[in-house]
Amino acid sequence: MPREQQGRAGELNVSRISSATTTLVLILLVVSVAINYLDRGVLSVSAPILQRELTLSPTEMGLLFSAFFWSYAVFQLVAGWLVDRYEVKHILSAGFLVWCLATASVGWITGFGWLLASRVILGVGESVAYPAYSHILARDFAEGRRGLANALVDAGSKLGPALSTLAGGLLVGRFGWRALFLGMGLGGLLWLIPWILIAPSGDRAAKAEVRERPTSMMEILRRREAWGTCVGMFSLGYVWYFLLSWLPSYLVNARGFSMQSMAVLGSLPFGAMACTSVLGGWLSDWLIRRGHSATGVRKTFVTSGLLLCCVTLLPAAVVRSPEQCVMLLVISCAALGFFTSNVWAITQTLAGPKAAGSWTGVQNAIGNLGGVISPLLTGVVVARTGSYYLAFATASVMLVLGAGSYLFLVGEVKPLRWEQEVFHD
Repeated sequence: MPREQQGRAGELNVSRISSATTTLVLILLVVSVAINYLDRGVLSVSAPILQRELTLSPTEMGLLFSAFFWSYAVFQLVAGWLVDRYEVKHILSAGFLVWCLATASVGWITGFGWLLASRVILGVGESVAYPAYSHILARDFAEGRRGLANALVDAGSKLGPALSTLAGGLLVGRFGWRALFLGMGLGGLLWLIPWILIAPSGDRAAKAEVRERPTSMMEILRRREAWGTCVGMFSLGYVWYFLLSWLPSYLVNARGFSMQSMAVLGSLPFGAMACTSVLGGWLSDWLIRRGHSATGVRKTFVTSGLLLCCVTLLPAAVVRSPEQCVMLLVISCAALGFFTSNVWAITQTLAGPKAAGSWTGVQNAIGNLGGVISPLLTGVVVARTGSYYLAFATASVMLVLGAGSYLFLVGEVKPLRWEQEVFHD
């Protein structure tokens, strides 16, 4: 009986949202995640000039890159708890406002301490994004549409770094890094206008009829499948944020590219990743609608993407030709796009609308510990060895670890049964 009531409540909520509104909301989510990654990546693209102007060491730069993830990882748990209990539209709006203002504030900052604080605040604001996205997509998109919806959101997260590397690298050289931070932060606030006007109020109508006890974090952490997705996300976080934080500096300092050349070539891997993410999301949904099992399709995409990325990432650090290095990085990121196109669809299917926000919060919190470790560790390694080789080698090991976690810890990709406790109004 409770499960039947839950199903009727979910159908009631979906029926309130037209397909046109759902499409507009998805477009806004894609734009928001692009802004999200533009704002977090702008420090990376301005690092070669900002580092010289503020006389920061490689270790201090690694600390700045890492600081964002201190708060971002911890507050994932808070954000996941909030979006499964309160109005997700307003929670995402508040987080978006905080992260845009944190980005803009760097335009006035003159010291390392304030710059460090701005990165921590940026992490707090951006922590709401993925739990909110997962809650909305699990609630409003069926299994056969969820891969493409997640892939489009993921593509936005790759277009953000591509645009920040391309446009940011060109703009920093012309207008300076302070103008870049101000423009990105204040300009991003315009997104809030259509979001507030278009996004529906969520599932209040359903909750007026049936209220369920939200799934607790401990219920999620008792599941082997949750730990499988968390380890996989940790491996992605380590590799992705290694590239996001250090790729511009690597291309300029280790490969000898100018800021202008780096802006163009450094954007190519992220652009390739966006393209393959959309392709992977569309293809996986098509296969599932054709009758293939969600388990086989989703797990094939995530494991093969991680392993192919591993095969091409380490050679990128050892080839002599800078052009060959960029080509291998493009292939590596393209492979990683097949992983990212399906990773959140797996989580949302396993968790269901009842636990998608909380599970995403836990998964992203653990996953972004990789973002805490890899930028900082890379800074220390580069400062002590003068080489990026060990950083690339460690990232390759992490990719194998992630593939193993999905193969051996995540079982069937189907909705899990949660403890039921239903209250009637």
